[in-house]
Amino acid sequence: MALEAFGDDSIWVVLLKAVLIFVVLVLLTLFNIWFERRVVARMQHRIGPNMHGPFGLLQSLADGVKLALKEDIIPKAADKVVFVLAPVICVVPAFVTFAVIPFGPEVRIPFTDTVTPLQLTDMPVAVLFVMAIASIGIYGIVLGGWSSGSTYSLLGGLRSSAQMISYEVAMGLALVSVFLYAGSASTSEIVEAQSDVWYAFSMAPAFVVYCIAMVGEVNRAPFDLPEAEGELVGGFHTEYSSLKFALFFLAEYINMVTVSALATTLFLGGWRAPFGIGTLWEGANEGYWPLLWFFGKVFFFMFLFVWLRGTLPRLRYDQFMDFGWKRLIPVALAWVVVAAVMRLVLNDDAVDRRTLMLVFGTVAVVLLALTFLLPSGSDDGPGDGSDGADDGTGVPAPAHGTGAYPVPPMPSGGAVRGAAAPLTFTHAPGPVRSGAEEES
Repeated sequence: MALEAFGDDSIWVVLLKAVLIFVVLVLLTLFNIWFERRVVARMQHRIGPNMHGPFGLLQSLADGVKLALKEDIIPKAADKVVFVLAPVICVVPAFVTFAVIPFGPEVRIPFTDTVTPLQLTDMPVAVLFVMAIASIGIYGIVLGGWSSGSTYSLLGGLRSSAQMISYEVAMGLALVSVFLYAGSASTSEIVEAQSDVWYAFSMAPAFVVYCIAMVGEVNRAPFDLPEAEGELVGGFHTEYSSLKFALFFLAEYINMVTVSALATTLFLGGWRAPFGIGTLWEGANEGYWPLLWFFGKVFFFMFLFVWLRGTLPRLRYDQFMDFGWKRLIPVALAWVVVAAVMRLVLNDDAVDRRTLMLVFGTVAVVLLALTFLLPSGSDDGPGDGSDGADDGTGVPAPAHGTGAYPVPPMPSGGAVRGAAAPLTFTHAPGPVRSGAEEES
């Protein structure tokens, strides 16, 4: 579907598409909340929501009504204008990003003769548009944490900004190879370029990097450090209640759908039928059937989000940032170089595709084996010569097991397993006397 297919829709068609996108995203949010609670409940051998509506589907709607009816509290120390605007700044970009997501090919609107693409609009830099608009949501989180007048909220906002900016770099690098092979940043043209082979297979490293980065981008477990309740109470939205909190909640779940839809569009063929169905059934990629394939792929990623939340513990913040800057970004940069070289060689017809893939596959296997065989250098146990060693800063490192920061002290008899030892007193405590009795 070429870019020329866009821009000729009448006003009522544009308004109809915009309203449908808004309604679909709101309904998807209600469904995804129910879906997450049911899947996590099944993983934990529980039932989950099952009282309101069939299969408990109306539980999310009941929770939304409850939030709307709660008292709206604004802290006395808050900057009221920014405090109110922050949730709006978060949720509006979440809706706008779906303007360039293709849901299907050109179709005829029922009961009319109007033919239009199942996409609001498209542009030559549509993917960059999604990344730019999604970045605006970070301002809402930072401003919400800062304007609350709370230290915990401020720390949550700063954590979130650092996290989202860091993982946006890796996400952007993962998309470069897609642009190189598709020859365009238009979402509809990228879907057309995957008519033969999905980029998830031909560019598997970029797909893996994107999947990891998208979890960090939307602050979901195990990367939900801005909302670490054990450290920050509730994170950047600690002081929010009622509809303002509901808007933050809405933005988070819409962003999950956005990154899932973008992954579907860029790596899983978009709205095209999976598993070779299109070759067996000619009408699989025509009419409104592509909506089924598109949302099926999106729900695959939504299940991945829920699966990660139900199985993996939360990372420590320094480990999380180290992983993003020292592991994910270098791997993404290396893959961009490899993809550019492969593209250049294939364009010049110097080496056939099979030989090139075999060479790069062998190199990848060798490098992966070396990462397991080479020592990590992190063993700081006794006898390794590191106790009290100078690390180059002029300050000797703490001896192993001495209790110096950051190594906690070990019990005198070694590690203790099982229940804690019972408390013992050297003498029986006597009755507590008041100060008047002691003076007399």
